[in-house]
Amino acid sequence: MSWNDKASNGAGRGADDESLGREWRIGVDIGGTFTDLVAIAETGALRIAKVPSTPDRPEQAVLDGLDALAAAAGETVAGLLAGCRLFVHGSTVATNTVLEHKGARVGLIATEGFRDSLEIRRGIRPDPWRHREPYPPVLVPRHRRLPVGGRIGASGEELEPLDREALDRQIERLLAEDAEVVAVSLFNSIFADGQERAAAAAVREAGLPVFVSSEIAPVLGEYERTSTVALNAYVGPRTARYVSELSDALAARGLAVPMLLTQNNGGMITPAQVAARPASLLLSGPAAAVGALRHHCDTIGSDNLISMEIGGTSCDVLVMADGEVALTDALDIGGHFLAMPSVDIHTIGAGGGTIARVDAGGMLAVGPEGAGAMPGPAAYGRGGQEATATDAQLVLGRLAPGPYAGGAVSLDADLAEAAIRRCIAEPLGIGVEAAAQGMIRLLEQKLLHALEHLSVEQGHDPRRFTLVAGGGAGALHGAAVARRLGCRRVYVPRLAGAFCAFGMLHSDIRHDTSRVHISPLDSADGAAIASRLAEMRAELAAALAEAGFAEPVWQYGCDLRYQGQQWDVTVPLGASFDLARLREGFEQRHRQLFGHVQPRGTIEITRLRLAGVGPVAGAAPAGPAPAQGDPVARSHRPVWIDAARGRCMAPIYEGADLAPGHAIAGPAIVNEQTTTVLVGAGDRLEVDAHGNYAITLDADAAEDKR
Repeated sequence: MSWNDKASNGAGRGADDESLGREWRIGVDIGGTFTDLVAIAETGALRIAKVPSTPDRPEQAVLDGLDALAAAAGETVAGLLAGCRLFVHGSTVATNTVLEHKGARVGLIATEGFRDSLEIRRGIRPDPWRHREPYPPVLVPRHRRLPVGGRIGASGEELEPLDREALDRQIERLLAEDAEVVAVSLFNSIFADGQERAAAAAVREAGLPVFVSSEIAPVLGEYERTSTVALNAYVGPRTARYVSELSDALAARGLAVPMLLTQNNGGMITPAQVAARPASLLLSGPAAAVGALRHHCDTIGSDNLISMEIGGTSCDVLVMADGEVALTDALDIGGHFLAMPSVDIHTIGAGGGTIARVDAGGMLAVGPEGAGAMPGPAAYGRGGQEATATDAQLVLGRLAPGPYAGGAVSLDADLAEAAIRRCIAEPLGIGVEAAAQGMIRLLEQKLLHALEHLSVEQGHDPRRFTLVAGGGAGALHGAAVARRLGCRRVYVPRLAGAFCAFGMLHSDIRHDTSRVHISPLDSADGAAIASRLAEMRAELAAALAEAGFAEPVWQYGCDLRYQGQQWDVTVPLGASFDLARLREGFEQRHRQLFGHVQPRGTIEITRLRLAGVGPVAGAAPAGPAPAQGDPVARSHRPVWIDAARGRCMAPIYEGADLAPGHAIAGPAIVNEQTTTVLVGAGDRLEVDAHGNYAITLDADAAEDKR
């Protein structure tokens, strides 16, 4: 963890082959369509690989990517891994396990009378206009949700002892049902966990792995805790198996350091720690965007950033306000609630492979379904028959036929045009180009709504923010969507197409914990709170010490709400328990979120939070040399720019020709190794000192006419 890179700050193309060095940091991100790998050497030399994902065997894409990465670095795989000092991986295995319904056979031990809380939920419909739509099947069917006697009161007192005989009988039933893993969620266990621990011990004695709700999710709400522990049990065996097998495969190929994995909160953990909380990998890949944003705060010169990372399958939106990224523990994963500290990411099905179709009412619809890695868009020539966003970009001239995504695939314009004609243009009775334009405009409207959800709806003024366009497709939509949102600048990293893989190399070791603590704010016992926080700190210190951090950075917080309010607001808690400062912070955040405060309202504490962070020095690529002369376009081609201008002959630049100091006036296209940048009419692109692209939007452009 202590290896510090010697390179200058930046995100350029890296040093010459002669100075590659022998020590590497490697980040690997498995996406729905491509698997991205980034390697940064001690000298600052940078190498990238992008290979098709292999959903049925995700570890194969990692190994294929290492072959490609080693070739790009002029190394053998054994040589590359032998020199690796940090290997960080973002995995989609846990997420896919939930979405594909391929999890373990879970048994649930619940308090008598509460076996159905998992199925009853909260009774709240996310969309009231779709009240007939059924919820997804519960992770644990009723015949494996078994009750036991025993009861804990709201103050932690034991009202009824745990029925050990009933517990033994239920464990026998679960064994007869071939349960592979057991989740234990007993009523009010957050106030006293003795009965849960006793039940878990009995399950372990019977030879079954077990997850306990008070350890996994110490939060209020029986459904929230039960759903969270059930999710961990459901994804646990498959996730643990994948992590173990990949770790063994990497070690066999020469990796001498333990593999680390990014988790939901944007930090890194070890494989052993993943086994204890496997659902911490449900946002493993997208959460690494936090590390990328922290790196780019310095290169952009601003700590107010909105990232829009668009890959082949989805768009992940993340907001950094005043240098802080919001966390949440109210996630929806495939229709199942997860109460674990996670980066507040909003994900929609809108990527390069997003499928467009004409619905039964004759209306154009885009997404959320995607073509995936196989067969992918029609243009890939792998048998895909549906019209996708990538096909539309190709028809509109924004993408060019031939090698794409670093040569991982090749685009065929005839196949793209045929798919759009068959699936969209003919059913709507319009031309192919008009159909492609409609697909892109509708997709960008969905992207705009996703950005508004985490910015405007959270009380942020987009005019203060720079939009960071990441992912292979982000830079094609960045300028248009930012203009509609109200941002004035767009920033496109050179490594946009490997945004999260790069972010993994700038992530810290991080562990979060929390405890329910209900008390009126004005009469809170500061000594009791300090004692509880000390217990939490001791718990996290042990986990951080395993990773080599004896003196981590501690971040304190607490959840507050008005008395009788359902939703909490998290407020930072400083070194001392200052009641006036907590009230002020709560009211400021409450006004930002809800537009009002209660000046003399009774505020109560509901939960204490603690994060322990082990800082890891970032690995920055070497900056490129300054520009010599003016930028020169390699070619020109007709490109559809927007609705007001239609097609025009746009200059096509190659990123390899652009260096710090170069500036380009739009409209223009820049082809990069992992992305394609569309510069709108009237916009100005400049290459900054780090080799990244800063786009200043035309303030006079009327986006509503485009």
